[in-house]
Amino acid sequence: MASLQAWRLSKMRYAGSAFTGEGAATLGGRWNPVGVPVVYASLSLSLAVLEVFVHMTGAVAPADYVYVAADLKVDESKAERVKVAELPANWRTMENRVLQEIGAAWARSRRSLALLIPSVVVEGEWNVLINPLHPDAMKIVLAEPKPFHFDQRMFLPRV
Repeated sequence: MASLQAWRLSKMRYAGSAFTGEGAATLGGRWNPVGVPVVYASLSLSLAVLEVFVHMTGAVAPADYVYVAADLKVDESKAERVKVAELPANWRTMENRVLQEIGAAWARSRRSLALLIPSVVVEGEWNVLINPLHPDAMKIVLAEPKPFHFDQRMFLPRV
């Protein structure tokens, strides 16, 4: 059985709490309203980087990021997956209540540790929501956080 591996990029100061769901519960997100803890991660480090990058502003690459790999101890073929065909046509829009309701219902049900969700940033790629309140969350094996360095070219002005 191949275990599902997820990747998360975070600021160094949040590395210790990156898999608690506290940030998402405080701020809300595309797939969760405020008050519902979930962990946003990606199925690859490169997608995790892009998912964070689209929220950045500024002309200088930040130097305070780390990445963490997580072994979820769940077989990807058995992980729950949102079907894109069943989402509303406007699912890519910001603050879509329908997506927040889907994520909140899933998280509150605690029926699975992981929910595969489509990436808005890269069509055809998948992110994963992790439910930190699911009983299997304690089985997740986290690698040590490692420094992540953005390529400065990502922050150059475009003409």
